[in-house]
Amino acid sequence: MDVLIWIIIVALFIISFIGLIYPIIPAVLMLWVGIILYYFFIDASALLWWTWGSLIALTIAIFVADYLASMYFVKKYGASKHGMTAATLGLIVGSFIIPPFGILIVPFVLVLVIELLQQHSLSHSFKAAVGTLLGFLTSTFAKGMIQLILIGIFLVDVLIF
Repeated sequence: MDVLIWIIIVALFIISFIGLIYPIIPAVLMLWVGIILYYFFIDASALLWWTWGSLIALTIAIFVADYLASMYFVKKYGASKHGMTAATLGLIVGSFIIPPFGILIVPFVLVLVIELLQQHSLSHSFKAAVGTLLGFLTSTFAKGMIQLILIGIFLVDVLIF
């Protein structure tokens, strides 16, 4: 039974990384489901208090990194609120259109069009679209790194301690 649970945990961890590319998949939730499966079905006593604290702190860090990276580039490159909304919608729609490239192309095009429709110059609109793209890539990289650390802490605790 433990082997089956471990297979499911590993699958959930892999799905969490797929969730970085497909925003429709709740990446962090997949990690937590894997951890909870371990806790309830393999060994509840194996996870130490520092692990729980670290996992919670890193989960919060994922959301903060996502927000800060996205907002930094979006504001730095001058996207409007409508442009930011278009980028978010573009990520969701882009997940289904020419995956995985749609998550890069669709938000970029939507932000460019929305900014142009608001009477911004082509230069400004292009810059805002690039900022949206850089924000997505940066936040995805940051979330991926934090997820790796989160998984590493979990594995160190359950396999070594």
